[in-house]
Amino acid sequence: MASNAKQLQDRLQYQFSDPQLLTLALSHRSCGSNNNERLEFLGDAVLGMAISSFLFQRFPEAREGDLSRIRSQIVRAESLAEIARNLELGPELLLGPGEMKSGGHRRDSILGDTVEALLGAVFLDQGLEAVEACIQNWFSESLNTLTLDSPVKDAKTALQEWLQARGKPLPEYLVVKTEGEDHSRLFTMSCKIDAVEDAAEATASSRRKAEQLVAEKLVKKLENI
Repeated sequence: MASNAKQLQDRLQYQFSDPQLLTLALSHRSCGSNNNERLEFLGDAVLGMAISSFLFQRFPEAREGDLSRIRSQIVRAESLAEIARNLELGPELLLGPGEMKSGGHRRDSILGDTVEALLGAVFLDQGLEAVEACIQNWFSESLNTLTLDSPVKDAKTALQEWLQARGKPLPEYLVVKTEGEDHSRLFTMSCKIDAVEDAAEATASSRRKAEQLVAEKLVKKLENI
């Protein structure tokens, strides 16, 4: 791992009783047979169950279709990849030479799978209650702002699909600056697309939220074109 295990576990807000589980959860299959695929399988099931339980209790009057729609937004690959980026998992991934050379530490699928593998590792390490606490921490921004009227597509998805439909390059979100201490850090993100002359910027308490705000600005500009 690029940083020491203590720093990583501080970001995860979880301390492993068995450090080998943490190493295994970060080990991509390109490293060899001792990899995180089985933990990913377990974590996927645990995450689905925990989110389903949360939604069931949060929205007692909601219909099954609405619950499924909201759950799919929370656990989709892109959302999990954003969680991974917020936790700064990319530099910690253990990849084979080929994946490392091709930029696997930035790939959504690998990042999202690693989040699931970490949840599987936490489940084996200290059980369901510990997993639920991690989910509440890691997914807090998404969970705390949920409503039954939450849009099916968030701004980043809407922007990406608009560009793809017109054969234009996908958006790239860049960190302009970070400010503040760990407990009160602010992220300023920038994004430039071909269809809009000027780059958009936004500042928020997490990269994910700042990226969403930037995307919202660009989507609004596209609506006026």
